Amino acid sequence: MRFPVNRHRVWQLAFDAVLIVVAWRLTFFLRFDKTTPVFYRHLLDWQVVTLVVAIKLAIFVLSGFYNRWWRYVSTRDMWGAARGVIIASAVTYLVLYAFPPNHTSRLPHSIAAFDFLLLLAFVAGTRLLARTLIERPRAGIVARGKEVLIVGAGDAGQLMVREMQRNRQLAYTPIGFVDDDPRKRGTRIVDVKVLGTTDELPHLLRDNKPDEVLIAIPSAPGAVRQRIVENCRAQRVPVKTLPGLNELISGDLNLAGQIRPVQVEDVLGRQQVVVDLDAVSAYVKDRVVMVTGAGGSIGSELCRQLARLGAGRLVLVDKGEPPLFEIERELLEEREYPAVSAVLADCSDRVRMRAVFERHHPEVVFHAAAYKHVAMLESNPMQAVTNNILGTRNLVEAAIEAGVDRFVLISTDKAANPRNMMGQSKAVCEWLIESYALRNDVSTRFVAVRFGNVLGSSGSVIPIFRRQIERGGPVTVRHPDLTRFFMTIPEASSLVIQAGAMGGRGQVYVLDMGEPVRILDLAKEMIRLSGRKEDDVPIVFTGVLAGEKIHEVLWNEGEMVGPTSHPKIMRAARATIDPEWLEECLVDLERLAESADTLGVVAKVASMIKEPHRIGTEAVLEDTLH
Repeated sequence: MRFPVNRHRVWQLAFDAVLIVVAWRLTFFLRFDKTTPVFYRHLLDWQVVTLVVAIKLAIFVLSGFYNRWWRYVSTRDMWGAARGVIIASAVTYLVLYAFPPNHTSRLPHSIAAFDFLLLLAFVAGTRLLARTLIERPRAGIVARGKEVLIVGAGDAGQLMVREMQRNRQLAYTPIGFVDDDPRKRGTRIVDVKVLGTTDELPHLLRDNKPDEVLIAIPSAPGAVRQRIVENCRAQRVPVKTLPGLNELISGDLNLAGQIRPVQVEDVLGRQQVVVDLDAVSAYVKDRVVMVTGAGGSIGSELCRQLARLGAGRLVLVDKGEPPLFEIERELLEEREYPAVSAVLADCSDRVRMRAVFERHHPEVVFHAAAYKHVAMLESNPMQAVTNNILGTRNLVEAAIEAGVDRFVLISTDKAANPRNMMGQSKAVCEWLIESYALRNDVSTRFVAVRFGNVLGSSGSVIPIFRRQIERGGPVTVRHPDLTRFFMTIPEASSLVIQAGAMGGRGQVYVLDMGEPVRILDLAKEMIRLSGRKEDDVPIVFTGVLAGEKIHEVLWNEGEMVGPTSHPKIMRAARATIDPEWLEECLVDLERLAESADTLGVVAKVASMIKEPHRIGTEAVLEDTLH
């Protein structure tokens, strides 16, 4: 049991020792009406009292009484205190009953019962009293720092107010709640009044004139946040927010430390998909899990979530040393997850990858390693083939040879009706997964997960816009009608883990991503959220890049959409790719790559995408939906 030695814990220990002595002596005083019989007086000797204190304090320490400050005591801590007092009283009674001091009369049952009740009342009461005094209302005291209006009187809002009341260094004074629950209107919650609803926010801001508004609703959809931000902007009141549920889950428990300005990710308008990770974690718990591309945006978040889900060991594979070092350090030092093996390796190196599988024996593989930037791969098509396509084939074959249980491929919406090398390479990767999954001699379960743009990932549009706005512009948008689907990094990673639990026969799963977002609107919103006007930061249209689509889609032509057990995850069903034809094409691609025939590689991939050979029929296609 970890017991940090500092003056706060020592004072708590000393105070409990006094409580134990008082409860013990008071028990005899009350039980025998002030005069303790002679044959029980030895139980009040200092030697016996010292033994009682020693036994009970030892059990209090082992029960974790002193791991928390009294100012943060909770209902759960009260139950823990009750359990500790019960155990301490029972052990004390058994010791004194089995080994009576001076071998005289034994400890009476009534004394043990009285002592237990008094000590429980003292221990619980003093802790609750301490918290009550620390959190006592400070009516009439001048506001400290900024006066803040809290939107959301739920658990998160109440926790924030308590922290503001306790911690003066935050320099916040809550002056009221705003909540849409009509039952809360006019009530006082943690001594702060609920002033009205979000519909009344404009006049609440005028009447109360807060220095700041805090959105404390982690589950709020983007449309709600957007409306609050617009109302605050109209009244020239700064607004901040707690992160969304996914960020809170993956972050620390210090809510006050997570208050931040509202970002465009908060107001995109699409309600986040929440996945019950605990329900799907059985296939990774206590198992060796490999993540390729572990240093990337998706790969690193996968590592965080897998560590939290109880993976037995994580094998982190990446060919970039700095990002691999960062995620390894984060897991080992910040998250205290020791079972990490970092492997510098390139998935396109077949010999190296087989050696990695032979050494680490992974049971589950998440393949996130890929080149992803459209324009870059249009200029370097050879790398799209060697890294994305042939690298995936190397990994799939090594996984089958090693007897991996499950293999999950990270795909992209650009693989649907692909127009560029990036999308075409990922479409072929989906075919690979499908082809190997249907082999009778393969036991590995294969699935692919297809989703749109990831907010905040390296090279994505939002970090680019943010840097351009900080420089004063211009913000570069390629086309006024350009749209994209968006999701958060934690969402994408959760979906990947969820899909790994669902499939097993080469299925492609696609997230219901809602409505696409117009990039021009995104740029304008980011300018406004930065506190500037569109007149101050110009927007320039630069033209669509080669291979880039104006509107992305999630489904290929001819694909049928089927439901899954998760309402926000759909399944793509289509006729089966011909595995023999695919193998012949891959042999040709490998030969062209080895001879550095760039034009030949581009032509071969284009011909594969244009006329894929499939062996499924319409009836088979229908069956795969059920």
